[in-house]
Parts: sequence; C-alpha cells; structure tokens
Amino acid sequence: MRVDNEYNQSYTLFMKTAISIPDEVFVAAEGLAERLGMSRSQLYSSAIAQYVTAYRSKGVTARLNGVYQTEQGEMDPAVLELQGVSLPTEEW
Repeated sequence: MRVDNEYNQSYTLFMKTAISIPDEVFVAAEGLAERLGMSRSQLYSSAIAQYVTAYRSKGVTARLNGVYQTEQGEMDPAVLELQGVSLPTEEW
C-alpha cells in the first residue's frame, strides 16, 4: 500500500470550518470587520480566541473560589502580631 506523503500535510495549518449563524449576527459581524479593517476570518478567529480565554478564566476563578470556600477567612492572631511588629512605624 502506498501513502501519498503530500496529502493533507497542511490540514491543520489553516483550519477551515463552517458555522451557521443568524443573518443579523452575520450582518453585524461584517460591519464590525469592515470598521476594524480586518477580514471576516480574522474577526471570527479573534472572537473565538477571546471567548476561549474568558471561558478558561471562569474555570480558574471557579476552582479558586472552591479552594477559598473551604479555607478559614481569618488570619492567625500570632501572624497578625508578627506582621505588625515587623513593619516600621511611619507617619501618614
């Protein structure tokens, strides 16, 4: 069996995909891309990248909230005292 080494070598280099969006979203996106001076592909790619970043951030925030929910909200009085004496006295 012979495999064509050239076939689909760049398949993931510039991925193409098709999506269905409502007409009003398409028209708004076309106008925005024109105002921003970018191609439709650049606009969609940028929008998806921002969405993915925001989604990841929400996941991190949710995990941190889970950690801090189980932690005690007050500092140890001994630590507070040590912090107080370790700082020089300053006039405000």
